[in-house]
Amino acid sequence: MNIQWYPGHMAKTRRMIEADLRQVHGVCEILDARIPRSSRNPDIDALTAGKPRLLVLNRADQADPEATARWSRYFQRRGLSVLETDSKSGRGIRRFPDAVRELLSDRIRAWTEKGQPGRVVRVMVLGIPNVGKSTFINRAAGRKSAKAEDRPGVTRGKQWVTVDRGLELLDTPGILWPKLGDQETGLHLAFTGAVRDEVLDTETLACHLLNYLSRRYPEAVKTAFRLETLPEGGDNAVLSGFEVLKAAAVRRGCRISGGEPDTERMARLALDEFRSGKLGRFTLEEPEAIQTTTGEAETGEAEHGPVDL
Repeated sequence: MNIQWYPGHMAKTRRMIEADLRQVHGVCEILDARIPRSSRNPDIDALTAGKPRLLVLNRADQADPEATARWSRYFQRRGLSVLETDSKSGRGIRRFPDAVRELLSDRIRAWTEKGQPGRVVRVMVLGIPNVGKSTFINRAAGRKSAKAEDRPGVTRGKQWVTVDRGLELLDTPGILWPKLGDQETGLHLAFTGAVRDEVLDTETLACHLLNYLSRRYPEAVKTAFRLETLPEGGDNAVLSGFEVLKAAAVRRGCRISGGEPDTERMARLALDEFRSGKLGRFTLEEPEAIQTTTGEAETGEAEHGPVDL
């Protein structure tokens, strides 16, 4: 699947971000804890160069907790501040104001020394579409200030939200990059809903997802779809995933006239349940894979500044 989605408003958003960075003291980049590598927009490194940055691993409640811990250590070893959150329940978000002030402690200390204590800290919130930025901001502010829906492209303009008397957040529309690059990144973004479903073949996408989950989390897949065993589909990812999709459709009672499995309906259900966390807690990427590819060591001195993933 060649997955690309870069509507015109995203180019406009990029220009807006470049202009508005002058108004903020730091940047909060929201990542999807299930796909920490794929949900990092590589353009943000260049756009926000020189600005202190806090990484938020959001939707941690839907990710494999052991993998999330490894990702946190991975980023921290590279000199980045990391906060794990769940925007729906609010877990971890109460620590956000303190994390921001710690990130900007040098600047706040300088203000105090200049006789300007209590100056308002302004932070821009960035991230890919449908990563939970607006829900995160609403939780941090304790009220519904930013428009939030479970689909990409809802936020189209910037909006300032006050968290407390000393902290203001600038919500921005989700932004991808013009060329997603490798197929794996495109698939991961599509799995989590960062790309509009209307531009995708839903059934093929679900086959790729079920193939991956069956290989990495076989027991969770069997439990989710009440399967005693996972069907074998060979090395072809789509064919292998399709066998699981058919078996799941039968167990869930998804059938069309004539009794054949309704794989199209089951595909939509599987994607919806994965995105909502109903299927289980899964992480699709591991920091060890990056280290293997790039030759990075797991231990050693922290590298300061953003890492290009």
